[in-house]
Formats: sequence, C-alpha cells, structure tokens
Amino acid sequence: MSFHLGYGTNGFANHRLDDALRMIAELGYTSVALTLDHHHLDPFAADVAKETDRVAALLSVLGLRCVVETGARYLLDPARKHHPTLVSDHIDVRIDFLHRAIRIADGLGADCVSFWSGIKPSDVDDATAHQRMLGGVARVLEEADRRGVRIGLEPEPGMYVQHLTQALALRDELGNPELLGITLDVGHCVAVEPENAADCVRRAAGLLVNVQLDDMRPGVHEHLEFGEGELDLPGTLAALAEVGYTGVAAVELPRHSHAAPDVARRAIAALEAAMPVTDSEWVDEVDHPWLVDAERRVRSEPAAIRSLFPAVGRKVGRSAMRPENDPQGLIHGTVDDLARIRLLAALADVLPPDELVGEVTELYRYGDDAERRGVLRGLTSLPAPAVKAGLELVQDALRTNDIRLVAAALGPFAGEHLDQHSWRHGVLKCLFVGVPLAAVAAVERRTDAELLRMIADYADERRAAGREVPADAVRLLENS
Repeated sequence: MSFHLGYGTNGFANHRLDDALRMIAELGYTSVALTLDHHHLDPFAADVAKETDRVAALLSVLGLRCVVETGARYLLDPARKHHPTLVSDHIDVRIDFLHRAIRIADGLGADCVSFWSGIKPSDVDDATAHQRMLGGVARVLEEADRRGVRIGLEPEPGMYVQHLTQALALRDELGNPELLGITLDVGHCVAVEPENAADCVRRAAGLLVNVQLDDMRPGVHEHLEFGEGELDLPGTLAALAEVGYTGVAAVELPRHSHAAPDVARRAIAALEAAMPVTDSEWVDEVDHPWLVDAERRVRSEPAAIRSLFPAVGRKVGRSAMRPENDPQGLIHGTVDDLARIRLLAALADVLPPDELVGEVTELYRYGDDAERRGVLRGLTSLPAPAVKAGLELVQDALRTNDIRLVAAALGPFAGEHLDQHSWRHGVLKCLFVGVPLAAVAAVERRTDAELLRMIADYADERRAAGREVPADAVRLLENS
C-alpha cells in the first residue's frame, strides 16, 4: 500500500486528543487527520507552541503521519457554524486562523493544511465571492511559502467551491502555485461530482495532498460508514495506488464521535478488506513478505535500497498490473513498478531532501530500464526541494524512444511539475511512439490551444502521407 490509512480526530470529538491518537494508532492506522479545535490543539491557546511540540513528540512515538484539518464548527464564532469563511465578511479572521494552522502544521511536521471555501452568503454576489476567494487564498499562500507547508483546497458540497473542476480552475487562475494542492473527500465525489471517486482521483493525480475516506449517497451530503452509501471503495483505493498517491488517506466521520472506537474499528476492517486484490499478482505485490521486509530495511538502513531496487523484479514479479486492458503496463504500470514506488516512498520518509536527490538520481542513472521506470513512477514521493532533480530525470526519459519509459515519465509528477512547453512535446511524442494518452497524467486539465494546434498539424501531415491518424489524436481534437 503506497498511502497511509488514517482516521480523523473530528470523529473522536468526545475524547481527549492524546487518547484519540493512541486509540487510532492501536487500531492499526498509520496516520491521522488532526482537526484543530477547542480541546484538540487549540490554535488560540496561550501555550499553543509548547502544545504543538508535545503533540509532535506523541505522533512520532505512535508512528502516525499527520495532516491538519481546519473544519471545526464553532472555533471562530460560537454562534455561527464554520463562520467566518473565505467568501464571507470578516475574512481576516479566517485567514488568521489558517495562518495559525500552517504554523502548527510546520511544528508537527504535517503533510499539509486542508481548508475549504465556505458557503457564499445570500447577500454576496458571485464576483465579490470570487475576488474574496482568490485574494484570501493568495494571502494564505504567503504564510505557506514562508513555512514551506503545502495547503490543500477541498471542494465541499454546498460551498462556493464545491466541485473538483472549480478547485482546479481556481488553482490555475492563481498561477498553479506549487504549494497549493487538492484535498479530495471521496464521499463528496459520490454526492456531487459528475464522475465517480476513482475517476476524480485520477483527474487530481499529482495534486493530491490529502484524501478523506467516507461513504455517501448521490445528492446527499451525509458522511456514512463504508457500505452504507454508493462509494466503490475497492475501486477508489485501487485508483489511489494506481496514481502513486503516497500521502494520508483518513476516514472522515465527524458525526460518529458518540461511538468512535467501534466505528473506527469497523472502518479499518472495511479498508483492509477493500484493498485491491483483483488478481494474484496484485495480492503478491501488496502482501509479499520480501517487499514488506525490504521497506523495513530501507527505513532503518537507507543505503540498502541500492541492492534491493535491482532485485525487485526477481522477487515480486514483472507482470502488468492490469493485463486484461493494459498488457504492457503503460497506463497502470507493472507489479515491479509499484513495488519500487513503495521502496522510494520508504526512502523519502527517512532521508533529507539533498541525500534523497543523490540516491534517487543514482538509482536512475545506473539502473536498467525497469529500474528507471520505477524511479519515474515514484517521483511523486519527492519533497518540494527535490522537484528540480526529478524534472531532469523526466526530461532524460523523454529523450528516449522506449515507450514504457516515456509513459512512466509523463505520469502524475510530470503532470504537476513539467513546464507546459516540455509537456506538450511529451504528449506529441506519445502519439509518435504509440503511448496511449490514458498514460499521460492531467491531459484534460493541461490541454491548451497550442497543443491542439500541434496535434492538428501532426494529423494533417499523417493524412497527407496517406497514413492513419492515431485514435487518441482524433479523440482529443474532437473533444476539445
């Protein structure tokens, strides 16, 4: 499993924070979504810095990865739930709170701070709400930049930003800032998105900084236990693994605190049962004792990855993850690809960025084609300081004509970080060498007029030469 299953403390609202964290760890979760609240690390407490250090130490002892959530109901206004917001009056109060949350996240070593837009008041017009949202997020990003903390915008049903498309568009309007990612609640996908949760995961691939897990029914914003709604949990978890997501995926059941221990126990059982097991190759990859031991070794002895990385194919197999519709592993990768992603994620957990860059570069430079594919597919594990080095590896792979290297190079990492000029030429190369565009991350989001012009010219040249135009090129031109 490449991501970390967790549970939200807002589902333990009747527990002391320490008790909640210990219980979450005892139940087998490896991460926590910590909602700042009156008695759960109050950001307005006089001793918040000292308390942050204490909680950080406890998280470390318990082995829990962390994200910071900011959805407490009455923390800012005792009379109005979730007020003020980024689109209401008194926006400064919300921004101050988010700045405090970022400082706490920095102290905890958290992956990110998650936030949402808020409900647009009836007396606020769309233009005003939009400007407030843009300006507010820009101001929050200033503190995020100062601290080097990622923030995740969560589309929330009924709020000003309620769809994934809106969140992606707002990010684009802000210039696609590196530290602004997406928090995706998979239940919300069932409730309000036009596509299922797995497809939303794929569309947000490379931008996901936080995932919330719960069930829902279409058209109803009510967080349910797994199996009570219409979420395809196995398919959603498989999509997270498929796109190489390595962050926190935490259960979000904020109205179940009255039975928190039992609910959390049922949730972890449901998650473990739903982990992808579609064929024997997948089962071997997830549970293979060699890989589990290899991850342990890398975390305790990082240099061991130099001998373990080349051995992956021999130990866990080299089959395509989805042989029935992707026999070469161009879209979904191979068993050894995913195993190497896990080893790189383990390495990223223990090495500082400069040492990590060195190790990853050497694994790519001296590896065979399979090892290089594993590095390329695992680049999503790299922290922000290592992105430049990752892009150099992507550019190197795009200079080859190995279709599996090209496909791996244009995965979620490139979809997020590769400059538009290089990305366009990478897409065109896929059409030239026969890589399906389904292997290219962020095609819908990043396709622009210039890419369409390039593909149209390419199609015209093929037709003039009496040669067939790839179906992917035709579809992209027709659907844009």
